[in-house]
Amino acid sequence: MAPQYAPSMRSRLAPILLLVQIIFIALFACYFEIDNCSCFYSCFLAEFQDVNVMVILGFGFLGTFLVRYGFSSTGFNLLVAVMAVQWALILNGLESWYYNGKIVINLRSFVYAEMCAVPALISIGTVLGKMNPVHLILIAIFEVSGFVLNVWLLHIITKTPLFNGIMLLHIYGAFFGLMLTWLLYRQGSEQPFEKEKISRNSGVFSMLGTLFLWMFWPSFNSVLVDNYPHGRKLEAVCSTYLSLAVSAATAAAVSVASSPKGKLNLVQIQSSILAGGVAIGVAMPVVHKPWEAMTLGFLAAVLSTTGYKYLKVFHMVVVFQCHDTCSILSTHGLPGLLGWMAQFLLLKDFDDHTTAIRFAVFHITSLFITLSVSLSTGIITGILLRWRFWRPPQDRKCFDDQAFWEASVDKVMYLLFNTRVVHDIFFPPFLCSFPTL
Repeated sequence: MAPQYAPSMRSRLAPILLLVQIIFIALFACYFEIDNCSCFYSCFLAEFQDVNVMVILGFGFLGTFLVRYGFSSTGFNLLVAVMAVQWALILNGLESWYYNGKIVINLRSFVYAEMCAVPALISIGTVLGKMNPVHLILIAIFEVSGFVLNVWLLHIITKTPLFNGIMLLHIYGAFFGLMLTWLLYRQGSEQPFEKEKISRNSGVFSMLGTLFLWMFWPSFNSVLVDNYPHGRKLEAVCSTYLSLAVSAATAAAVSVASSPKGKLNLVQIQSSILAGGVAIGVAMPVVHKPWEAMTLGFLAAVLSTTGYKYLKVFHMVVVFQCHDTCSILSTHGLPGLLGWMAQFLLLKDFDDHTTAIRFAVFHITSLFITLSVSLSTGIITGILLRWRFWRPPQDRKCFDDQAFWEASVDKVMYLLFNTRVVHDIFFPPFLCSFPTL
């Protein structure tokens, strides 16, 4: 059956995308120049590629665990990412435009812009499957604007370094998304939606996204770290890897221990094995020893796994009416807060009590500003998206590609996930005894 709101996509999505893109082209034509300095190319090319893989492939495949939402998870992720990066380049260049009349961009600018786009990709995980692409574009525009404002406020008010402000993106994106899913809550979400399902094969593709994120997370955490004192960037890479490794092992152990049948839960593990990378990224300025990174990864995995088990189903939906599709609070919010708290415990380089008190006040203020900006911009965005003009999908069309994509989705997804070729690639006969599809 064709979706009720299918014709509205032509009158809303196309004009908005074309209008915004034409405005971007005009701004880039008038005010942007490319820095031809080869030093940025040689220093940032590899790291730019790593971050780009995370943004496009990692977050794109991560949401494909929904069996009938594979097209939308990957396609809409790309759409949001490219719009958010262009908008972030413009916002990040406003200061340069004000003083010089031009905005000079290089690979570092693109890395910075992609990291500013990540909060939007995190937030849409809370409403994944329940929004149309017009909603997602608006979320990207408003959230990137709020995040750039937050980083600027942290720098002006608390003198927070750029890296420290950027790495609060996990906290910002998680709580922005919670405001969205709270304001856009659908009655009846206490029970799973009709098409909110996972299959073994769609879970494999989703796990592929998790593996992309896991592999390239050390680059993500270290790309903006100043290599001073010498070796600090290498320290960040090693600390992130150790934290991720411990997080993966701990998440598997807690998942088995918390399961009534004593088995691994794929979605629960996917939500938790990245928790160590989130926590260590926020706490990176004060983590210098391997054991510190490993302990932080252990605690983050325990917190994330138990949070998924008990918060996502029993408290977030029933008590707070927040239907968090991808369990963003457990994956990004709680580990991010853990990393923030770790800075209190691990920072020891204080000359006197006055310096320690000053740091504590500024550190608490930075969290207060981040939460205030994320919650307020999330509320504003959520109120705007509640307008029926945007034509949200009906409950029976949630988590369904057929509402947005011109294809026989059931047939295409069957061929994608259930062909003999794909089956033999991911489940070779000599490695497993599963029956052939």
